[in-house]
Amino acid sequence: MRVLIQRVAHASVTIEGQLHGSCGNGYLLLVGVTHDDTEEIVEKMAKKVQELRIFEDENQKMNRSIHDVNGSILSISQFTLYADTKKGRRPSFTNAAKPDLASPLYDYFNECLRSYDLRVETGIFGADMKVELLNDGPVTILLDSKEW
Repeated sequence: MRVLIQRVAHASVTIEGQLHGSCGNGYLLLVGVTHDDTEEIVEKMAKKVQELRIFEDENQKMNRSIHDVNGSILSISQFTLYADTKKGRRPSFTNAAKPDLASPLYDYFNECLRSYDLRVETGIFGADMKVELLNDGPVTILLDSKEW
């Protein structure tokens, strides 16, 4: 599983011209699932996301969590996090899980985040989405479950 975290001042997702989800100060999460991901991996990833301390304290040190700043989350499914560009000029997405595995794990990930009393809004899995954000910092961090 891969989660790209962008610390944002605000973010929103529009689907078919309609605002579907948004967040203020917090995270825009781009979430990718691969073939061997499990609920256990999803649980560990959600725990890691909610524990990260990437908001600045009074000394301008990244020392505060999303809980400490009363932040919220916009979570977007993103199979392209598993793009393989080693060969040719067109990316391959064979490392991304098929929707029958990825969609339930993506939903479970969001439920895990909510279980930590976080406000989580989402896009729609597989939809054509327009995402807008104001990256704060900018701070962008990639979490990959294969690196643990």
